[in-house]
Amino acid sequence: MTEIEAPGPQGPLKGSFQEPSSEKDAPVIIVIPGSGPTDRDGNNPMGVTAAPYKHLAGDLAKNNIASVRIDKRGLFGSGAAIPDPNKVSVQDYADDIGNWISTIREKTGRECIWLLGHSEGGIIALQSALTKSNICGLILAATPAEPFSDVLRKQLKDNPANEPILEDAFSIIEKLEAGETVDVSGFHPALQQLFASNVQGYISNLMNFDPARMLSELNLPVLVIQGGKDIQVSVANAELFAAAKPSAEITIIPNANHVLKDVLTDDIQDNLAAYQQPEKPLSEGVVETIAAFLSRHH
Repeated sequence: MTEIEAPGPQGPLKGSFQEPSSEKDAPVIIVIPGSGPTDRDGNNPMGVTAAPYKHLAGDLAKNNIASVRIDKRGLFGSGAAIPDPNKVSVQDYADDIGNWISTIREKTGRECIWLLGHSEGGIIALQSALTKSNICGLILAATPAEPFSDVLRKQLKDNPANEPILEDAFSIIEKLEAGETVDVSGFHPALQQLFASNVQGYISNLMNFDPARMLSELNLPVLVIQGGKDIQVSVANAELFAAAKPSAEITIIPNANHVLKDVLTDDIQDNLAAYQQPEKPLSEGVVETIAAFLSRHH
């Protein structure tokens, strides 16, 4: 594994390049992180330490697949790329993927690169595929198929504890959908955190994107991987993608949760515990499915 960097707006974007020792013409996947301050290993300061992307890179290498996992602009190794990591848009992230593609092509001589977007990273992958060239195909892992505003409404409504704040939450979402900013200082502390003023711009921008519709506009090989025990993105999302793009290959990993680790019960605490188990391997079938998909299309 080696450090790799691509040009960013004001400083370099950084990532980790891992390739099989025996295969110099291996396909290359860029692993695009999920929402918020998620690093190249798949961890974030909000309690995720399962390192799913680090596991993924190691397992891919064992299957003769190279990978580049990246830190997003303004965060972690890519901290110098922009001064404020919250002042971003989906298109900004897609532009960064374009720079990564050019860099990897130059470094490896590979003509086209695969994109794997995890969770919200799948939306970045879709936008990149719609606006950039030299992309072989997409792998969408635990990616929401609906607009972010609909995802938020469902997640809030599904938790009975949110009943007292639902009306306020929905009014905030409606304003953000319209491109407005909202003073949340008088709202419940949970809403102040969820809709903090410094992230409202990105949330509002993200709401403009409809992942299922975006997928329907693409003419590339697509693999959708969805965990049956994912409590953040349900199996229904994979079904929406399948309806939008009948040619997409859909794989449901029955016991995988959102960080692609096995959960053997329906207990939410067991599920969340797996978010903090870096020693736990990825669910069986995740990497095997990716390897089989690439072998058919590479």
